[in-house]
Amino acid sequence: FIKHPFCNRKFSIIADQSVDICFGTGAVKITPYHDPIDYEIGNRHALQGINIFDDEGRIVEELELCENYKHFIGMKRFDARKSVIDCLKKLELFVRKIDHSYVIPICSRSKDIIEPVLKSQWYVKCKDMANKACMAVKCGELKIYPNSHEKTWFYWMENIQDWCISRQLWWGHRVPAYFVTSSQFNSNRDDENYWVSAASLDEAIDIAEEKFNISRTDLILTHDEDVLDTWFSSGLLPLSVFGWPDNESEFDIFYPTTLLETGYDILFFWVARMVMLSVELTGLIPFKHILLHSIIRDSHGRKMSKSLGNIIDPVHVIEGISLELLQKQLSSYNIDFNELEKAKKGQIKDYPNGIPECGSDALRFTLCCYSGSKKDINLDVLRVQGYRFFCNKIWNAARFCFNYFDSHQFIDYKLNFNNISLMDKWILSRLSYAEEICNTSFEKYDLSTATTAIYNFWLYDFCDIYIESVKPILNGGNYDIIKISLKIMFICVDFGLRLLHPFMPFITEELYQRLPFNSSHFENTPSICVSDYPFQLDWRNETLDVNI
Repeated sequence: FIKHPFCNRKFSIIADQSVDICFGTGAVKITPYHDPIDYEIGNRHALQGINIFDDEGRIVEELELCENYKHFIGMKRFDARKSVIDCLKKLELFVRKIDHSYVIPICSRSKDIIEPVLKSQWYVKCKDMANKACMAVKCGELKIYPNSHEKTWFYWMENIQDWCISRQLWWGHRVPAYFVTSSQFNSNRDDENYWVSAASLDEAIDIAEEKFNISRTDLILTHDEDVLDTWFSSGLLPLSVFGWPDNESEFDIFYPTTLLETGYDILFFWVARMVMLSVELTGLIPFKHILLHSIIRDSHGRKMSKSLGNIIDPVHVIEGISLELLQKQLSSYNIDFNELEKAKKGQIKDYPNGIPECGSDALRFTLCCYSGSKKDINLDVLRVQGYRFFCNKIWNAARFCFNYFDSHQFIDYKLNFNNISLMDKWILSRLSYAEEICNTSFEKYDLSTATTAIYNFWLYDFCDIYIESVKPILNGGNYDIIKISLKIMFICVDFGLRLLHPFMPFITEELYQRLPFNSSHFENTPSICVSDYPFQLDWRNETLDVNI
């Protein structure tokens, strides 16, 4: 043991692998109540935990300080640290002061230095709930796409600890707990026996009256000021959105849902909590499938940040913006002058001509194309612009076809395969292949493969090959052959637009409305969004696919 210089208390001398003996003297003072690592060390060695700060950051009275050092009581933390050095010097115990680098936690809002303090909190036991969540994935009841994230799921669930659900914040759902005091007993806020949990004060009083067998007139209940962890509140979303538990009419109809789509970075923080809470409270998983998308970064792979000037506003990509306006908006951010100049240089380098107008269809299509990546997405605006050019290609191809559709009305897709050419059969086979890939990909939530199939059909198969092959026919004089070619073109445009619609809703709707259906068609199907998605087209010919 060693004796504390300021109070009648002895220190235990211990050895622990967390201490680097090559750093400094190789010996450190352990403060279990004011450092997370020290807290773990203290638990391993059963050290006494002592809190020296109150909520205002002042030294507390309960430290058994010697008479000569009681001036520390009530002193602010930073003043106390300076005073400690002065006192050690007077006792000739101070050896030397050496600077070294270490991380100081800073509050993101107030910029004040954070002082770790151990406080009583509310916890939820998670082990059993986590085991149920593990089993839901293992038995296939709950599926995660891409399945590579299942490893992360099992890691978190199998190594889960009790969940602290209380927060000392001004905003959030208040913890439904009440502290009970009475003239007939002494209450201790750190003892859970003097707390009751209830949905309201009246209900809490009823519970306390029965628990302590004391008249409600002799009880005083105080609602805990702590609020629930954000992830606890949001973890109840699958239940609360349907009125559970007060009104279960919608809950009985719609729960459980089918698909949850979210970012992979909150798989544990949000998704796992929803599954655990829902299974615990209802016995049912909240959804059957989890689709995880990647995190969008800039084209250099950097996290988007105001200080870097690399934030990409979707509206700017859709509508376009000049470099001058980009920099003007950057100046409105509350960032340091030096960081502002650095950010402006970054914008000049990345967007010398500003961001071109790409439209929402191109942006939507681009993000779906990126979705096949298991890593983060390095979003390149030039790629979005490339898909805007793809939109132009579709528009021009459709307009080319419309020029020949003017005097025709196509009602059905009945074809006599004995009367159509090999090129006609080939393009229908390619259309069938694209439809097959799209539907298979949708079942697997593989949007990237679906977009590739549609892109290849429109750009390479239909525009580059088939349209060029029928131009001589359309400019010839054989009306029967022209009529067949027009029908094939009509089928390709109609089905091609419907295949593309989930990814590019606006351009496909605009072109679909210009297709020469008869009037009764639009009475039954007024919009492409309510038309049937192509399914099981029977025009596939793998031999033609290989030979042409």
